[in-house]
Amino acid sequence: MSGGDKLDFEIRPNPAPVSAGDRAALLANPGFGRVFTDHMVTVRYAEGKGWYDARVEARAPIPMDPASAVLHYAQEIFEGLKAYRAADGSVTMFRPEANAARFIASAHRLAMPELPAETFVESLRRLVEIDRGWIPEGPDASLYLRPFMFASEVFLGVRPANEYLYCVIASPAGAYFAGGVEPVTVWVSPDYTRAAPGGTGAAKCGGNYAASLAAQAEAIEAGCEQVVFLDAVQRRFVDELGGMNVFFVYDDNTLVTPPLTGTILPGITRDAVLALAARSGHRVEERPVSFADWQADAASGRLREVFACGTAAVITPIGRVRFPDGEFLVGEGGPGRATMALREQLVAIQRGEAEDPYGWVQRVL
Repeated sequence: MSGGDKLDFEIRPNPAPVSAGDRAALLANPGFGRVFTDHMVTVRYAEGKGWYDARVEARAPIPMDPASAVLHYAQEIFEGLKAYRAADGSVTMFRPEANAARFIASAHRLAMPELPAETFVESLRRLVEIDRGWIPEGPDASLYLRPFMFASEVFLGVRPANEYLYCVIASPAGAYFAGGVEPVTVWVSPDYTRAAPGGTGAAKCGGNYAASLAAQAEAIEAGCEQVVFLDAVQRRFVDELGGMNVFFVYDDNTLVTPPLTGTILPGITRDAVLALAARSGHRVEERPVSFADWQADAASGRLREVFACGTAAVITPIGRVRFPDGEFLVGEGGPGRATMALREQLVAIQRGEAEDPYGWVQRVL
């Protein structure tokens, strides 16, 4: 299922945008995911008609019938990426074409229509252009973009819906973790798993995140910022965190991350880290890492650093690991040298402060 000809976006400016003064006050400390811009993108899909009615319009509630298919069968996918104010004053996005490709893959897994990559990227550009005044300034500041799509057909039968709504909203963001780039403590869940072979682990769909919330609540109760999931079959091997991929850095300059076998989300930041690490001289491996080995290698000193990565948090060091039988430190519990070097390299490329040999950065304005 795919769209047809290129869509033209109708621009309908918000007649009552937030004032410049109020906007400045909101941008002073936006946090993450609580402040939103004046506009949104909407594009509709109908079986037999394809994609149509592409708009940039005032951000507003979405009218929804109680029998809308998404409310009953959870046909929903989303993405997350950022726009930045670059060092030269321009506005950039980081790898939007990679998000477009993953959005298509998620749609395929959820039996949803595939939005053409060109339309996906254009929708982001249009929203960033009209809401460019909402992009905050600062070393950890960005405009977080959230494209999503859901089944809007009013129908209660169990089948793929025939109608869908694609939207993009934007949220100015500061640091993802309140403490900034400080090592986090993670909880290894003994009971919950995130995804199983043949499931939706590799798709970015809301159901995966809903299923992780009980484990995340357990982690918070244990005094941790994030939960780590083990594989669903043997309950031995590390899969990923609730919302981020994970990397292990060893004393022989090897950087390891679990392989993409269908249960782990193929993170775009994960892919960037693999490229940057190889370019920086690390030996890079994608292979299973058991929790037992994680604990033993941390105790022996062979494992020097562990970090999580994702769009929202970028790269975040993991300093302490808790589980029902105890806890242990990674290294000395502080930010690792390799972790912070990779983070600095990635952020510099994202913000146009360093060479981009991969063509990852797209200039919008």
